[in-house]
Amino acid sequence: MGLFLFVLAKRWFFWYHRGMQIDILSTLTFALVTIFTPGPNTLSSGAMGMKYGYRRSLPYFLGIATGFFLVMLLCAVLSAVIQQLLANVLPVLTLLGAAYILYLAHHMLFSSYELSSGASKPLGYTKGLLLQVLNPKVIILGLTVYSTFLTGLAHNPLALVSSALGFTLLSFSALSLWALFGQSISFLLKTEKRRKAVNLILALLLAYTAVSLVLSVW
Repeated sequence: MGLFLFVLAKRWFFWYHRGMQIDILSTLTFALVTIFTPGPNTLSSGAMGMKYGYRRSLPYFLGIATGFFLVMLLCAVLSAVIQQLLANVLPVLTLLGAAYILYLAHHMLFSSYELSSGASKPLGYTKGLLLQVLNPKVIILGLTVYSTFLTGLAHNPLALVSSALGFTLLSFSALSLWALFGQSISFLLKTEKRRKAVNLILALLLAYTAVSLVLSVW
């Protein structure tokens, strides 16, 4: 995980010096908080890992990763097209993205970390793949990232694909973490005091990324 973040940061540093202005800290903060916190992917993976073990759940995780990559890539292409055809709407998209992130920050304050017992048999590759098509968290994540944080990559197809792959690897890391330690995470954050403290920190991190986006417009 640490090695991946180092490689990703190094690649983005290269893109920055190629003229693609990227706020690495804000981008990674938003991505990490959004991808690793509770949602359909992480909670279902935690329940699967707890009930069936990591190995039996792996096809489901691979399906999620495949769907996640395709959704992120589609969002990247869609955002690039919008930027090229409607360049004057970028400030509006940025402000909308900031507003959505502030909404996430508010929602984060009341997040639950409880795992459901899930299905009676392991979910397979196809269900993991289809979950991404119906997962608004992933779709909005992709549109927000590429319409706000990574607008500088719009004219570089290789950068768009590489970033989508990078976010997918982050997602797979989150799935693995919740599958292996989901029960422990749920137990540690079961008390109201701990849960509120963690949620407050995560909400503040999201608020920081929203403020960074608003400041970038001016």
